[in-house]
Amino acid sequence: MGFGHHHHHGHDHHGHDHADHDHQEHGAIPKALIRAIVVTLTFMLVELAGGYYSNSLALMSDGAHMALDAAAMIFSLFVFWMSRRPATPEMSFGYYRVEILGALASGLVIWLLAGFLIYSAFERIQSPPDVQGPVVFVIAAVGLAANLLSMRVLHKTQKDNINVRAAYLHLLTDCLGSVGAVISGAVLSFTGWNAIDPIITFVIAALMLYSSWQLVKDSVGILMESTPGSVNPGSVLKSLETIPGVQEVHDLHIWAVSSGRLALSVHLISAEGEKVLSAANELLKAEYQIKHTTIQVEHPERFKSEQCYDCEA
Repeated sequence: MGFGHHHHHGHDHHGHDHADHDHQEHGAIPKALIRAIVVTLTFMLVELAGGYYSNSLALMSDGAHMALDAAAMIFSLFVFWMSRRPATPEMSFGYYRVEILGALASGLVIWLLAGFLIYSAFERIQSPPDVQGPVVFVIAAVGLAANLLSMRVLHKTQKDNINVRAAYLHLLTDCLGSVGAVISGAVLSFTGWNAIDPIITFVIAALMLYSSWQLVKDSVGILMESTPGSVNPGSVLKSLETIPGVQEVHDLHIWAVSSGRLALSVHLISAEGEKVLSAANELLKAEYQIKHTTIQVEHPERFKSEQCYDCEA
């Protein structure tokens, strides 16, 4: 048994559509994104106006961050539409991977923004600017409420779609920024300590990098076609070996086409072709939620003769 022996023969292919999953996504994801976009754009204008009125760079930055959030969600909506395009002979899996490219781009944008915040914080800590604390506190609190509302709208859908999770992560990092602005406004109001603003910015930037790491890691893992962390290939291999009639398992490969869409290919040695093929597909669907499979079942005698041929060669 193993994961790496390669034999090229005819194979049986078993695929399932994702009608129930797609139907849920078609209804829930676009609506959730549009609602969150409206909320974010509305409160973005409030923060920008408040920042201009109070001469607060912190609020202006938070407002700009909300603009970035809205752009990320609009991009997610576009990517969602692109990923639903039908498959073609050239793009046999369709455009599902667009979701992953979009998520990776969003994660890298968060890293760039965190780098910019760190750079700005270094400049500010040397000469902290004067900020109107009470105004910052009130407007930042309003912005925080808006971010929490948008996050609530996307909370359910972000679990099943990595691209929506990227937009959700943008909102989370902006939420951290709003929390920082609220704390900064409170400290400034009571103490007048201007250095609190860049200090909190350092903390927020570190949290942004930490929170976005898993998103970038998952996106790169899917693009590299690594086995998803939610599936143990050793466990799958052992499960396939327990199927009555299966003598050996070879060439097991498990990867994700996109978030929530797993695919598998495997080579089974058995004298009971159709029976084993059906049992394998049912097992993979029931125990591992793997619906797209390419399973090659080969008779032991044919496999043994080819092994001997390979030895002679």
